[in-house]
Amino acid sequence: MTRGLRRTLAALMALILLLLGLLLTLTQWLPRLAGIWLPENTRVELNGTPRWHHGGLAFPQVRYLADQCELANVEDVVIGWQQQRWQVNARHVQLNSDCLQALPQGEAGGAPRSLAAWQQMLPGADIHLQQLSILPWQAYAGHFDLTLSKETQRLHYQGDNLLLDAHLTGQQLHIAQLQLRHPLLPEPLTLQGDLTLPTFANGLPVAGELRGGVHITQWPQPLMLALNWQQQQGVLSVQQQGEDDPLLQLPWQVDAQQIRITQGRWRWPQATQALSGGLALTLDNWQQGLEKTLVSGRMNLLTQGRGGKGNLVLSVGPGTLSLIDSALPFRLTGESKLADLQLYGSIPGLLHGMLTDPQLSLKQGALLRLRGRLLDTLEVDEARWPLAGVTVASRGINGRLQAILKAHDAQYGRFTLHLDGRASDFWPDSGRWRWRYWGDGRLAPLDARWDVRGTGGWQERLISLDTLDTGFDKLAYGAVAVDAPRLTLTAPVRWQRDPAAPTFTGGFALKSGQTQFSYGGWLPASELNFAAQGRDPSHFLWRGDLRAEDIGPLRVHGRWDGERLRGEAWWPAQSLTVFQPLLSSDLKMRIQSGELRAQIAFSAAAGQGFEAGGFWAVSNGSVWMPDSEINGVDFTLPFRLKDHRWQLGRRGPVTLRIAEVKNQFALQNITADLQGHYPWQVRQPLTLSNVNLDLLGGHVSLPLLQMPQQQPARVSLRNIDLSELVTAIKPKQFAMSGKVSGELPLWLSNPQC
Repeated sequence: MTRGLRRTLAALMALILLLLGLLLTLTQWLPRLAGIWLPENTRVELNGTPRWHHGGLAFPQVRYLADQCELANVEDVVIGWQQQRWQVNARHVQLNSDCLQALPQGEAGGAPRSLAAWQQMLPGADIHLQQLSILPWQAYAGHFDLTLSKETQRLHYQGDNLLLDAHLTGQQLHIAQLQLRHPLLPEPLTLQGDLTLPTFANGLPVAGELRGGVHITQWPQPLMLALNWQQQQGVLSVQQQGEDDPLLQLPWQVDAQQIRITQGRWRWPQATQALSGGLALTLDNWQQGLEKTLVSGRMNLLTQGRGGKGNLVLSVGPGTLSLIDSALPFRLTGESKLADLQLYGSIPGLLHGMLTDPQLSLKQGALLRLRGRLLDTLEVDEARWPLAGVTVASRGINGRLQAILKAHDAQYGRFTLHLDGRASDFWPDSGRWRWRYWGDGRLAPLDARWDVRGTGGWQERLISLDTLDTGFDKLAYGAVAVDAPRLTLTAPVRWQRDPAAPTFTGGFALKSGQTQFSYGGWLPASELNFAAQGRDPSHFLWRGDLRAEDIGPLRVHGRWDGERLRGEAWWPAQSLTVFQPLLSSDLKMRIQSGELRAQIAFSAAAGQGFEAGGFWAVSNGSVWMPDSEINGVDFTLPFRLKDHRWQLGRRGPVTLRIAEVKNQFALQNITADLQGHYPWQVRQPLTLSNVNLDLLGGHVSLPLLQMPQQQPARVSLRNIDLSELVTAIKPKQFAMSGKVSGELPLWLSNPQC
């Protein structure tokens, strides 16, 4: 081997060893080499051993850090050269937008490069990323394809929620398709159009036109979007498909210092009455970034309804919106007059916190008032919500929550209610809200004054009523008057709003003084205890018992369906003597013995009032009166009560059977049946029939008596012993004997009889 050949082989071996050394130490020297061109305080880290794979150099993981923040993380990237073009493929790329603020600012000096200059520097390259994810918008991750050349740059991006097809030729950017999905949109937002980019890629497009469409849940028709601009001004408009008048129109202007929206207007025709207004917004120092942009603006709402015209104004700023800590003051003032309601407000506050999770803090003097008709018959004289110190954020409402309501109803009367409590991170079914309440009013249909007070709370999905004390000074309904009824809790009310297993429970006690009846009887002080159990306050079963000193217990149970209260009551057999107070003292009647039982079904609702039906039964009763004694009384009373009218004997007549009556004239075997309506009328009469009794050794009968009376009733007498009559009345110097029979007409309401 010649000396020259040996030198050539030695040089070749040295070169091979050098290349192998460089390849094996690539993870050490390549990041340092790249650091020469990277911005200050940024670096590249290579994790894992690089390898040659399918004609390209593969890196398991490449990380790009700005200070200590990971700006980019690239996994399984392969860089190769094919067909005179660079090929870059990566399995997953994750970018963190929060790290952008850690990048150093560009150095001053030097002429900026134009967009065309940048494009001329681009190599021919095809970049394919199986998944690109940008934090914190991971929901819009997708497949990324970018084709680069000096003449045209093409981008195709496709994910579950974002689709983009666009290409850039010189300064002309053509967006062929842009689709954006969002949970609030039933169908994706679509855009397409053309933009002219500035000469230097450091500002907004100098001209362009974007068109698109969107569907929103709150709007029945598709909406059309259009954004047009030329140089430093343009118009954004939103209109309903098929209409010329836009729903939103925002003329805007932009310069190096400000973005201005002036004389903007909007309208909302989908409400019960059309709403409209204006809008103005100014963004100062916008080129210095979001953190230093000064925001100020004004938006108003014009309404017309009960009480005339109203103007509600929302003013914001000057202040800042920030990804870290916003500080944007606002004030809502004015009045809104709708068809039936008038809303007045003066609410100053501050929007602060992270822009992605802002918080509203309401300041001193924040107050919201309302007047007008809230329901068909409920007239709100004034409702007040003091809101000073309340904060609102995504996690819930915090602070003191108060409300004062003064209202009246033409049918039910006037009332005032107060609510005062404190909320901690509260939203419905989330967080905690504790309250106390009190109020009073007058219930016109019952001629009564009432009051209420108590405490309760709402924690997560559990609503509880811990205390309740409410009642009336009296109740007067039809022929019944109740003295000072009062309702309290015997067990807290608990409403668990879990959709999988909702429950509603509670215990109540209704106590009242004497109950007076118009005929003169009365019921001693009573107490009704009952418990409720069901699904929610509009669907539950209840069960209890009623006692009034020695009377009772009267067992009751029923259900409430949100509109109607239904129930049943039954009285087990009980001595008749305990019902002595129910008899009028004018009767001068004392119950000596007997037994009573009863069963009643009833219902009550706002539109129907109170309805009841059932029966009362007395067996083997005995009653004493000053001049007589009644024994062997059997009495059944089937009835129905509706609209203050009694239907007696609905399925069978009211029956009365008396074994004997001891008085000046002894009576035996008395029978009587009663059926019909009271108060009676021609079309709904009250009929007395089957009246029979044994008297003075004979018999007296009344076959039929109908009220109102249109023909005379017939009273029949058979074999009346005159000697027994004379003996009973004990006349002086007068005697008769024999038996009398006959028939007499009976008129009760004939003016000639």
